Amino acid sequence: MQYEGIVYRPPSEAYSLIIQITIGCFHNKCSFCSMYKGKQFRIRSIKEIFEDLYEMRKVYSRVNRIFLADGDALVVETEILKEILLKIKELFPECKRVGMYAAPRDVLNKKYEDLLELKKVGLGMIYMGIESGSDKVLREIHKGVTSSNIVEAGQKIKKSGIKLSVTLISGIGGRNDINENAIESAKVINSINPDYVGILTLMIQRKTELEEKIREGKFQILKPEENMLEMKKLIENIDVKGKCIFRSNHASNYADVGGTLPEDKNKILNVISDILKGEYNYKIEELRRL
Repeated sequence: MQYEGIVYRPPSEAYSLIIQITIGCFHNKCSFCSMYKGKQFRIRSIKEIFEDLYEMRKVYSRVNRIFLADGDALVVETEILKEILLKIKELFPECKRVGMYAAPRDVLNKKYEDLLELKKVGLGMIYMGIESGSDKVLREIHKGVTSSNIVEAGQKIKKSGIKLSVTLISGIGGRNDINENAIESAKVINSINPDYVGILTLMIQRKTELEEKIREGKFQILKPEENMLEMKKLIENIDVKGKCIFRSNHASNYADVGGTLPEDKNKILNVISDILKGEYNYKIEELRRL
């Protein structure tokens, strides 16, 4: 099996078998992202996908998790996704979880009954990049959805019983919108009540619109301590029900912070306070790109 281009996956899928069912990202317009700019979006044929699955069954004696790439695999028609998931059940009965990325718009374009069917045949986790809960920021980064769209998509996934992991990007609003990004993002998280929340820290990718804005002085990148202040404001305003795993341990983050909300809220805030007091060193820039 040969992957087409660079393949991206969530940190928690580090040991998963990755199968590309789409190439690239259907939206592919976000101002900060260059991940899929070199790919022409397409959906792979079911024949190609099945060939990869058969090949990997011969290679691996046991597969615990499978991740369906690329950027927004949920864009694939429901009946085709069901065929893929059923084939995974047939070939990898030991597989404990199948996950995929999904853009909010992909979720909105699915019927609720579609999600129920996909869960029934084995879809266990959806990773949804929401980036920010601020409508102002979402417009500026060309996300293509509003905060209310994101809430609707997240609530639909949660209602279906599929586990939901959402990601936010610290610093995506720049220096002018630290409070806006934190507070509005917390409102979205509170409305969705996701199972997992992951925080990435903005990294400037080459040949993107955001890089051009920085060059022109129209966007100011946050310093490490400003990122931590934004995260502090976010956590202060999160009020989820039930159990939500919070992680800020991506390679892009200046410091690792984590816990379970709401029970560890004070502990997380204390760790952030210690970091701001200088009791921990921030990750150097070179290590943030590993």
